[in-house]
Amino acid sequence: MSRILVTGSADGLGRAAADSLLSAGHDVIVHARNHERAAGLDALVGRGAHLVVGDFTDRDALRHIAAELNDTQPLDAVIHNAGVWSGRPVMPVNIIAPYLLTALLPGPRRLVYLSSSSHFRGHPSLAGIDWRGERAGSYSDSKLFVTTLAAAVARLRPGTLSNAVDPGWVPTKMGGPGAPDDLELGHRTQEWLATSEEPQALSTGGYWYHRQRQQPHRAVHDEAFQDRLLQTLAEETDTAL
Repeated sequence: MSRILVTGSADGLGRAAADSLLSAGHDVIVHARNHERAAGLDALVGRGAHLVVGDFTDRDALRHIAAELNDTQPLDAVIHNAGVWSGRPVMPVNIIAPYLLTALLPGPRRLVYLSSSSHFRGHPSLAGIDWRGERAGSYSDSKLFVTTLAAAVARLRPGTLSNAVDPGWVPTKMGGPGAPDDLELGHRTQEWLATSEEPQALSTGGYWYHRQRQQPHRAVHDEAFQDRLLQTLAEETDTAL
């Protein structure tokens, strides 16, 4: 049994992953951004899931969640599932939040970051990025950055299995009812990387789609770009990885 945090688990892929992991007997921590959305997790909490609440656009809330988790039993894995498609929260939620949690939760041996095929349209430039969300951010850029973060963590933390997952365009609230990909396959890869003892799942630094390792944007494994990204995020958050 593993102890696993699934961020953004009030609905969509996060909820599906948390539900499946609970059914498999794992110790699951679910997350919602506020108490209203947390009420929708009552069924999972009733089955034994633990709950943390915090808005990922609020850096103090992220620090509070990390402190709360560090005061409990150690985590084995984190699935960084929380994400938004558009608007001002894009950079705070899609990259600042997983970066801060990665820096503030040093213990988990497995980290899974939610990427997207949209990351191929991202720009490997950090100039002029509004990390605080005072204006709308680029979803594609945010997914390029978080995919690069996953690769950088794999390089800098040799004892950690760090991977990024493209779940596909799936019929969640974000993806819409007409999305063509398989919702089941979308969350199974996250769970597999977080828990499986299969040799492929024990690899690191990968970009995955439906359990198949893919080649990401060329900037993802550019160590100079990784270092620039980490330095920028460290300066922006006053928190070094």
